[in-house]
Amino acid sequence: MSRFNVFSKAKSAPDTVNRAGGEAYRASAEYRLASLMLTSFVTNQFYRDANGALNELADLIEKVEPGFAARAAVYARKVYGMRTITHAAAALLSKRLSGHPDAKAFYNQIVVRPDDMLEIRAAQKQLDQSKLTNGMKKGFAAAFDRFDGYQIAKYRASNKDIKLVDMVNLVHPVPTQRNAAALQALVDGTLTNTETWEAKLSAAGTAATSAEDKADRKANAWADLLRENKLGYFALLRNLRNILAQAPDLVSLACEQLVDERRLRGSKVLPFRLLTAYKQFPGADKNERKVLDALERAADLACANLPQLDNTLVVVDNSGSMACAVAGSQHAKCNETGALFGFALAKRSGADLMEFGTSARMIPYRNSQTALGFAMNFEKNNKVGHGTDFKAIFDAAKRKYDRIVIFSDMQGWLGYNCPKDAFKQYKHRTGADPFIYSVDLAGYGSLQFPERKVATLAGFSEKVFETMALAETDPQALIELVRGVEL
Repeated sequence: MSRFNVFSKAKSAPDTVNRAGGEAYRASAEYRLASLMLTSFVTNQFYRDANGALNELADLIEKVEPGFAARAAVYARKVYGMRTITHAAAALLSKRLSGHPDAKAFYNQIVVRPDDMLEIRAAQKQLDQSKLTNGMKKGFAAAFDRFDGYQIAKYRASNKDIKLVDMVNLVHPVPTQRNAAALQALVDGTLTNTETWEAKLSAAGTAATSAEDKADRKANAWADLLRENKLGYFALLRNLRNILAQAPDLVSLACEQLVDERRLRGSKVLPFRLLTAYKQFPGADKNERKVLDALERAADLACANLPQLDNTLVVVDNSGSMACAVAGSQHAKCNETGALFGFALAKRSGADLMEFGTSARMIPYRNSQTALGFAMNFEKNNKVGHGTDFKAIFDAAKRKYDRIVIFSDMQGWLGYNCPKDAFKQYKHRTGADPFIYSVDLAGYGSLQFPERKVATLAGFSEKVFETMALAETDPQALIELVRGVEL
């Protein structure tokens, strides 16, 4: 079986070409699948479009053992909070897992919210798979046991092609004490959604008799939601502008909830979502400045579990391909996310910080800076050009490091040579033998380093740092974490 990040001595030379046309090393199918699962939002990227990502996913699922693919999907969904790519994987796995002993457990575990089942079913239909397998039916039926009436009402999807009632009629979940009444009302067509933030705001607008009354009702609705802790963390991020406009007296309370570490960690909100929210506010007034301060603190909290890496160089790719959007919009880019993670890690470890592109340079920074503030200005302060040359990293590194951490899409192309010789020269020049963390932010599937002391990681979640903490003693940490997922 292929092993993550382990190469034979015969693989000391590049053996493939990456998407930019440069030399690279071929990664195992297991690594390519894991990195795709942890980085793809099934949107267009610089070197791959959404359909290309789905085609690659289908191909990789056929190449790896189905139990590994199932565990990779569960790991991506439950640990990294990835949704669309895991829905597609669950649909693609339906035939491979048919009759498999893990099928029921997988289709139970992959469902975190009721609408996960609906998205998987919709993806399955797009693949011309007309029927749910027995494993899917049993797994989905078991998943209903975790949901109460609030969740069933919130995700009933009455305006979608595939509705939650359709799923109930397909899998026939056994009602429990916590959901029996809601399931019956759903089947009867009488279930209403009255407790979610969307429903409360809609009701406030509908009941208003004047513009002034509408403003008062919306302000009261926000007050109820915030004071009763009924607004989820992601919903809070999405509605900060509405709260500032409609309930300005509640901004301080909203900010308190933004920096509530328990709520933040429980939400599985990816750190770049904080950057997306941060960009909405120029800091024009007192309330906007409060929100910006809270978001900066929240981002630092999101990256609080970073490892302490002594004598380390942190490198962030600022090349042109890294300016592509993380999730299908221009609100958060790969280079900004790499900068957020890279700065947070450098600040935590007292590490040196470098950007690279066509060339490379050291970046001075202060500990008083915040990760969001640094990320916001990273692209506009580019002083290294927009090519991608990994060799420049080792040409610019002037001293001996124990570790080098690189945040990149791994698509080196300038000179079309991989950095093998430049790395060798750096080690000879400085006497270093550094451990390299190669953090993949695009999941394109090829590697720049085949060295013996390399851990190849991937993803946009702060969980990548937890994997990093294990990787130095076990360079296969990411794949071993996937293999260790219990179904």
